[in-house]
Amino acid sequence: MLPFALSACKKPSPGPSGGAPAVPSGAVVVTGAPVVTQPVQVVAPPGVQAPASFADLAAKADPAVVFVKTLQERRGITGRRQVVGEGVGSAFVYDPNGLIITNNHVIEGASEIYVVFGRKKQVKATIVGRDPRTDVAVIRVEDKNLPFLPLGDSEAVRVGDWVVAIGNPFALSHTVSAGIISARGRTIADVKGLDESGYYDFLQTDASINPGNSGGPLLDMAGRVVGMNTAIRRAANNIGFAIPVNMIKELLPRLLADGTIKRSAIGVVVGVLMPEDRERLQLPEEAGVKVTAVVPGGPAEKAGLAVDDVIVSFQGEAMPNPDRLRWVASLAGVGKTVTLRVARGGRLFDLQLKLDALPERASSAPPLEAPEDDFP
Repeated sequence: MLPFALSACKKPSPGPSGGAPAVPSGAVVVTGAPVVTQPVQVVAPPGVQAPASFADLAAKADPAVVFVKTLQERRGITGRRQVVGEGVGSAFVYDPNGLIITNNHVIEGASEIYVVFGRKKQVKATIVGRDPRTDVAVIRVEDKNLPFLPLGDSEAVRVGDWVVAIGNPFALSHTVSAGIISARGRTIADVKGLDESGYYDFLQTDASINPGNSGGPLLDMAGRVVGMNTAIRRAANNIGFAIPVNMIKELLPRLLADGTIKRSAIGVVVGVLMPEDRERLQLPEEAGVKVTAVVPGGPAEKAGLAVDDVIVSFQGEAMPNPDRLRWVASLAGVGKTVTLRVARGGRLFDLQLKLDALPERASSAPPLEAPEDDFP
């Protein structure tokens, strides 16, 4: 399926005589023998080649990757607590003082959480903070001086870069797999079964990810965490999705301080701006999202924002898509006054509004089995 092919292709207009298309002014016209297009020759820079082995990287990173076991309990008729469910997943130490990152859906609803280091040492863990809307959680163990993984820069990762996944698929602890970054910027439209109120900007990889890998690290060739393995395309082979580490790093200070993410909101529903709208409004190619609904009594309505307005920028940052606007607005801060650059009726103007609190959801853990995607 080519969702952008039709909108990108336009038939050339016929020339004045109705025959061949007119040549644009200033174009260079070449006559003579037809030109045969040759394949593009891609040559890797000197010294760049596929790694001979991932063994050294795996050996260094593996001690910081842990196996997560959870128990779900409830009181029976007699009043005694009974174990009604167990779960497994992966996680990784990012701070030597016992701080560990995993997926929220790995520990959601757990009465007890245990972390297994190596193949034997089991330690009880407590929840420091969690954010169901991004599926990120931080847990803590009391141990100190733990081996840990440095957090890298997911913006520096390119499509085609090598990556390594470490985790516990099917409870097979400390399993290592390798692959490449297959794509960037995958959203809810690409990964089915996600909570629609969540925030997603996945890295896609073909490194093998399976049930039990959730919460494990995706590493670059320097052993730095660039993502957290979170979901797989169940109906296909080697299509996995990881939360970019830069998104996680934005959340960590708030999770450590408050245990949750207190989000703010503009009070609008926004959609993708179509090419014809960009052309009509003479907007930059990569800027602008269209307002499709305004929440009654919300900040946007109070400030005068209307349906069909185009939000070009938020606090001076160009808005390339609805997901980016939702993300930056949600973290700007409840009660903060922000400036929007808005396009309406062929003119641009600035609009200030005071952000409201975004209502929290009781739970938004992804389903264990979705129609097309799975959360290992």
